[in-house]
Amino acid sequence: MQAMQDIIRKAEVLIEALPYIQRFRDKIIVVKFGGSAMEAKTHHDGILKDVAFMECVGMRPVIVHGGGKAISRAMKEEGIEAQFVRGLRVTCAQTIAVVDRVMHFDINPGIVRALEDFGAPAEGLRGQDIFTVTRKQGKDSQTGEAIDWGFVGEPEKVNVQPILDVIARGRIPVITPLGMGSDGQPYNVNADTAAAAVAKALKAAKLGILSDVPGLLRDPKDETSILSTLRVDEVGKLIEQGVIDGGMLPKVESGVDALLAGVGKIHMVDGRMPHSLLLEIFTPNGVGTEIIANEEN
Repeated sequence: MQAMQDIIRKAEVLIEALPYIQRFRDKIIVVKFGGSAMEAKTHHDGILKDVAFMECVGMRPVIVHGGGKAISRAMKEEGIEAQFVRGLRVTCAQTIAVVDRVMHFDINPGIVRALEDFGAPAEGLRGQDIFTVTRKQGKDSQTGEAIDWGFVGEPEKVNVQPILDVIARGRIPVITPLGMGSDGQPYNVNADTAAAAVAKALKAAKLGILSDVPGLLRDPKDETSILSTLRVDEVGKLIEQGVIDGGMLPKVESGVDALLAGVGKIHMVDGRMPHSLLLEIFTPNGVGTEIIANEEN
């Protein structure tokens, strides 16, 4: 009897998901895959299984991935010290060579292979063929002096045609976060920024930013202090207060930028949580932090 009840409950779960499957069928969902979720095999495979499920039920997932921890390890092996300013990796000529190699010959092919092992056809795309970038510029808030991140770029244009071609072939695009400058130089692009640029260019229904925290925390030391909803007009004050800082800064800024450009929903979710993507898309109760333009009625 219990076995039959379990089977019925599984069927009920599928029926509960039906309206969401119907709503997002043929819709583009951009997933930024990064953080510690890429490191542990259980988390890594769990997320990609979620993406495979999305593809199977008719959604059009697009992955933009990071790989910071793998890059830092490779840099250490070559005797290059990793430096970060305002959450962005300072990228010298030696570093950009490491980033290019690790992204295109290690991380990206690994994600493609994993997706295909889960029955989801996938294809890797070089960021240099997708993003035209300008050199990242900024000033120190204390001194007013210019910040030199080196070969770090900001997307100026997104060539969506290669992405759409992969989707038309029934495959999942998997994109590296690099871009090409007008000087012919490859540039490192923050993966959150790259994912938001892709979501904007494709007019995606959703942008899911996966990381290794439950969402935006009012107190970084307290994972129960999560801000479940964040309005755009609250962002500036939270930055001033230091609530949004470090690696969370480009995530929130990119999410706000994408939202204001017409992307349907922005969610920052914990890649370590089992099936966080499916919970976000297929249930009425979201997980993580949702960024909204203004108060929902």
